[in-house]
Amino acid sequence: MKRTIRYYRIIWLKHDLPAGLSVFLVALPLCLGIALASGAPLYAGLLSGIIGGIVVSFVSGSQLAVSGPAAGLTTIVAASIISLGDYKVFLLAVMVAGLFQLVLGLLKLGAIANYFPSSVIKGMLAAIGIILISKQIPLALGYDQPDFWTSGFLNLFSSKHFLGNIGNFNHHITRGAILITVVSLGILILLQQPFAKKLKVMPAPLLVVVLGVITNIIFTKATSDFSLKQTQLVNIPSNIFASISLPEFSKIFSTVEIWKDGLIMGLLATLETLLCIEAIDKLDKRNRITPVNRELVAQGIGNITCGLLGAIPMTAVVVRGAANVDAGGRTKLSAFTHGLFLLLAVLLVPFLLNKIPYASLAAILLVTGFNLTKPKLYRNMFSLGWKQFIPFILTIVVILATDLLIGVSIGLLISIYFIIQNNFKAEYRITKSHEGGIDTEYIKLNSNVTFLNKVKLRKTLDEVPEYSVLTIDGSECNFIDYDILEIISEYHSKAHDRHIELHLKGIEKVNVTAVH
Repeated sequence: MKRTIRYYRIIWLKHDLPAGLSVFLVALPLCLGIALASGAPLYAGLLSGIIGGIVVSFVSGSQLAVSGPAAGLTTIVAASIISLGDYKVFLLAVMVAGLFQLVLGLLKLGAIANYFPSSVIKGMLAAIGIILISKQIPLALGYDQPDFWTSGFLNLFSSKHFLGNIGNFNHHITRGAILITVVSLGILILLQQPFAKKLKVMPAPLLVVVLGVITNIIFTKATSDFSLKQTQLVNIPSNIFASISLPEFSKIFSTVEIWKDGLIMGLLATLETLLCIEAIDKLDKRNRITPVNRELVAQGIGNITCGLLGAIPMTAVVVRGAANVDAGGRTKLSAFTHGLFLLLAVLLVPFLLNKIPYASLAAILLVTGFNLTKPKLYRNMFSLGWKQFIPFILTIVVILATDLLIGVSIGLLISIYFIIQNNFKAEYRITKSHEGGIDTEYIKLNSNVTFLNKVKLRKTLDEVPEYSVLTIDGSECNFIDYDILEIISEYHSKAHDRHIELHLKGIEKVNVTAVH
């Protein structure tokens, strides 16, 4: 026992402590940024990261995955907070999401992600990327009105007074915010390039935040017109635990929306987590495989805790997990350590966090959104053919026009349509010949013939001419659906009346006397 403790202490000091610190530096701005994009209190994002680090890592079987608030949930979270009208009621939906994940894990349904077509999942994430970008543009410009897309931006093109509209629009933007955004985007894009790996002295999101803070301090000291307003800076209460919202349990059955939103969040969080776990396992140099059902239990417990303590929902996050791998993390202690650092930051230095400009966070989220919806993704999906591209692009369009649930549902229906269309094809082959003045037809059934082939088979049988010989061969079939057997049996009873000589091979007739 002592040797084991000593071993893990050495591993923690040598590998997991520095990796946990590195992940903390990546996670801190992302926790704030995702809470901002979700329309939730900023502390809720930090709490989600703390719970993801301290609670989920303790239960999870993954050694390298790191959980926290995820960009993929921002759309549904923002919509749910608005539709439910009260953040305390929204927290109930977060608990329902966690309960759903917990039940999935306990019932060992971790393979659920395999039943969602890749094209639909990619379309969902691409649409979330577009929405994420659109939400950050007003913050990136320092726009100080609430209606940027409805009247602010569109007013530029609403009348002939174009120059006047530009002047009015210019009055509502902040040059300091634009400058911080442009510099931040430049740094983030530069540090994503392969040649820039040697230049990295700290994680790119943290560097952007630090430079944003320093830049605004310089603007303020110089009493420049570029200095940001207080409303354009992060605002976290000095005593965060006194400000935490707790769920309103008395309203749990007040509306079906709580349960609907909870189930949608739970499903999306599950999909994102399982996709992330798969990606992180591929990065693990020790080839450890995460037990997915245990991971869902961990995520379920984590999201129930998030709902109880006033945090936004979480998933396992690729960015954090990849940062953990890059920093040399060995065990789940690195994820735990990152959660501990987040907790200490909230407790000890909230005044430093409050100097972070929203423009810096907006730049980070603009790049995050772009990475979800890169032009390269669209080119790749188009190259795979229409059966992949149509569900992908329709999922995006419908999500942008309506909401996530409808968009994903339409994408699934289109994918199912293509699957059914493929099943119509070639489940049997027809050979026709003419011997001794008699038409002879031979229908060879392939391995699996299902009810999806009913219409086409019935039409084929109806087209067999009178005074002919027909053979239906099912001797090599693995499975023949009852509906198909019923059609063949009905046809057998009527073939004599049409003067058709019918032979069946490997096909058992069924009783059709009770069929109406």
